[in-house]
Formats: sequence, structure tokens, C-alpha cells
Amino acid sequence: MTIKLSVHHEDWAADRPFRISNAVWTSFPSVVVELEDGDHVGRGEGLGIYYLDETPATMTAQIEDVRGRVEAGASREELLGLLPPGGARNAVDCALWDLEAKRTRTRVWDLAGLELKPITTVMTIGLEDTPEEMAEKATAASAYPLLKVKLGDDQPVERIEAIRAVHPEATIVIDANQGWSFDLLLEVVPRLEELGVPMIEQPLPRGEDEALEGYEPPVPLCADESCLHGGELEQAARRYQSINIKLDKSGGLTHGLEIAREARARGLGLMVGNMGGTSLSMAPSFVVGLLCDLHDVDGPLLLENDRAAGLKYDRGVVEPPSARLWG
Repeated sequence: MTIKLSVHHEDWAADRPFRISNAVWTSFPSVVVELEDGDHVGRGEGLGIYYLDETPATMTAQIEDVRGRVEAGASREELLGLLPPGGARNAVDCALWDLEAKRTRTRVWDLAGLELKPITTVMTIGLEDTPEEMAEKATAASAYPLLKVKLGDDQPVERIEAIRAVHPEATIVIDANQGWSFDLLLEVVPRLEELGVPMIEQPLPRGEDEALEGYEPPVPLCADESCLHGGELEQAARRYQSINIKLDKSGGLTHGLEIAREARARGLGLMVGNMGGTSLSMAPSFVVGLLCDLHDVDGPLLLENDRAAGLKYDRGVVEPPSARLWG
């Protein structure tokens, strides 16, 4: 059956500037792919990989390059060979999943053979100038039992101490976004362990984390930028205890599920993350999250507004996406 592909750009304003160790966002630009077969429309949203310089323009160009193959009915498996991992393939792949779900009147988790269960997302605390400002944000997030805190190399322990003081019951995981050196990691990890931190995400820069091979950290480390797709999983498994799957990195739900299953076979922990975006991005992440231990699908909570029929959140508990939204 012939499919009509359309692609457009969207830009969703952040509720407030969102800062990490090496970037800041005031909005989250994306591409949205729609695949129409005459009776049904499947949608997918891609944010891309900012540190690889993916933009709506570059993603659109990639999508246009494969328009003919997609409109001729390329499958999700064929798409893996048509586009590289990244935001463009993510948008098309998720639109294909959505289209199949609507055609068959079957929810995506059932198509994927997964058991539906509740998930609880972290609430992300962005990097601020002082520990006190970050404690204020943690106070505002007191209803959330899980916090993910963005850190750089300036006062990392003091920031967690400040947050712990105002939110003593929270589970606090850390994301350094490549902002630390190995020496700093060795210095701060014992103190972070004392503060009850159960995981540190991407402490060292991508391509500069060889020192982690053979290192047995007292707090497990999770690869994000150091594991973009399945081709990097073997190396990451030698350096990290857990993997963060983001569909904009893997290039869609199809490969994201492959990564999850292979990582589990290697005995690795699993986290699902996001590059920001609306509930249309979070919905397929929710599905891969059914295989994960830790969930970071709070993108819409960082926006001024979300799209219609968006995900519903209650103190971090995320309801399954409605069929009206996706899948």
C-alpha cells in the first residue's frame, strides 16, 4: 500500500532555560513525520543528537533522501539500512510503529510483545549557578520521589548536599553530561556514595573514558553519550554498568528494543532517557522503558505547553500513552 510522507518542523518553548554542563536550551526544536495511508496517520517526533550537530534541517534532508523508499512501503527493518542512527530515523521509525498500531488496532507494546506496567519517571533538576538555586528547584519538585540532577565540575558534592537537605527521601541520580575528569570522579564518588546516590551518568567525555576499563566504581556508572547505538555497546559494556537508551540516539524504537535486549543479555542495567520534546517523543520512550530499570521521560514537564492528548503524570507515575496521541 502506498504511503504519503510529510515532514515539518516544530519548536516547543521550555518552561525556563534548561542548562546542563555543556549546553542550554530555551526551546526544543524537532521534526515531526506523518505517514498517511489514506485511512490512518502515523506520527513520530525526532529531536536529534545536539552534540553531533543534528538540527531539524539536517534531519529533514535525511528524511527527504529516503522519501521514495518509505512511501513505497519500506518496513521498519529495512529502514535500519536506509538511515543511520539519529533523530531522522527515530521520527520515521516511530511513525511506522504508530501507523501499524492504528491499522491493526493494536497497541505498540502488544506489537512489541511487552507487558504493560506502570513506570515512574525522574524529575530533572537542571544545572544552576549555585547549590542553593538547585535546592530551590528540588523543593519545587518535592512531590517527585526520583530526581535526576545535572552537574558540572563546579561544586558537584555541595549541590547534592543542598538537594539532599531539602528532599531527604528522594532517590537522586546524577548526570554529569561528560563534564568531569577521571580524577574528579575518583575524588567525589565516595562522598556521593555517602549521600545515597545510586548511579552516575556519563561522568567523562565521549571518546575519553578509557580509564573506566578495569575501574570498579562504588557507585554504578551509566553510559549515555558513550553508547549511541548497538554498535557501541560492546565497548560501553567494558566501561559502564548501565546503558541509557535514547531513541534519538538509537534511531527509533526498533533499534532501541534491540539494544535493550542485547544489553540485558550482557548483564547491564538499563535506563531510558530523552533529548527533550513533547509527549509524542516520550510515548515510544515509554514503550522501551517497559524493559528498563530507570526512566527519564519527563520532557513535557520541562515545557511551557505540551501537545493535545499528552502523557499524564502523577507524582512521577506516567500513564500509558493514549491511542489518540501515539501507538
